Amino acid sequence: MADKYDLIVIGSGPGGASLAQRLAPTGQRILILERGDYLPREESNWDSKAVFVDGRYQADETWTNAGGDVFSPALHYYVGGNSKVYGAALFRLRERDFGEITHAGGISPAWPLGYGTFARYYDEAEALFHVHGRRGEDPTEPPSATPYPFAPVKHEPKVAELSDKLKGIGLEPFHLPLGILLDQSEDGSATPTSTCIRCSYFDGFPCLLNGKADAQVICIDPMLATHPNVTLLTGAYVSKLGTDATGRRIDAVHVTRGGREEVYTADTVVVACGALSSALLLLRSANEQHPNGLANGSDQVGRNYMRHNMSIVMAVMRHVNETVFQKTLAFSDFYFGADDWKYPLGLIQMCATSHPEQIKGEELPNWLEWLPDMPFDQIARHSMDFWLQAEDLPHPENRVY
Repeated sequence: MADKYDLIVIGSGPGGASLAQRLAPTGQRILILERGDYLPREESNWDSKAVFVDGRYQADETWTNAGGDVFSPALHYYVGGNSKVYGAALFRLRERDFGEITHAGGISPAWPLGYGTFARYYDEAEALFHVHGRRGEDPTEPPSATPYPFAPVKHEPKVAELSDKLKGIGLEPFHLPLGILLDQSEDGSATPTSTCIRCSYFDGFPCLLNGKADAQVICIDPMLATHPNVTLLTGAYVSKLGTDATGRRIDAVHVTRGGREEVYTADTVVVACGALSSALLLLRSANEQHPNGLANGSDQVGRNYMRHNMSIVMAVMRHVNETVFQKTLAFSDFYFGADDWKYPLGLIQMCATSHPEQIKGEELPNWLEWLPDMPFDQIARHSMDFWLQAEDLPHPENRVY
């Protein structure tokens, strides 16, 4: 195998895979390096104990925090990256999100570019990832020149009833924009040829049927099937990037694969292995010209790590919730604040239907884990489940190194 390429992409998640599939038709020789392998297609994909309690698909590694405590980072190293287990809710940032926003905890700085710069790329991304939705329902959505490429995923009766009740108290619920390979009948059920079957194994589950619009299914697999100029290497851990004598150009991509050390070169190298791993790669590529890591003259690489602040609310009802595919509704009425709170509060959306082992392993507060007789199956059968998401702020000491 030749080791010189036109383009090397490090990481096969949504960023790297989207870039590679866009450039594949140019005929350039493209190498995609993925440290993981393909996520196995097996019955355990839809086993809530395996996924949420045992962490079957999480990376088997531990990290250490600043206080010396060891923890699991809950990362997933697979072709397709973390999108293999994402919830497939594909929102655009709001137009105001690109400006400076005052939060209760501080300032979210303005982006150097505005929403208008990205609008047409959002259009393309929604088409690529089969986003189902309806324009005009979400009161905070940014302007768009195109409709969603697919009709919204229809609510099941209990979710439709909730939507009506929310509207009745003055809120504006909307259909959740979902990246999903679903063909719907008039009643919302999956057609006989639909890849997605509207099952309850969504959100954090890998999709056994490949019905979730993840980076492997949407980008990697079709690209490899139609473009022989693209090569994917799995099990390829990029240990560091080497620079030329000037320190201004990457001239070597050092890879550990199958117990061997390999070196690849390209005219262009793209680092697209996620917020954490990309920063760590740049830091461990330090050399004489870049003693603090590549692109780190500012000492900001790895700092200001931002992650959503998230909580799950389970509304346990007297009657059984018969909903199977629950994740179809959201509301953003409090996204930028409320009548009695001037700061942004965030977004509320439905979760996929809960499973008993999932509640025990992921959603139950830690201080209740000692209650083995708690009827998790009853909680799951009687609950409607909501995902509450607020934004994080950049802090220099919130970092990886």
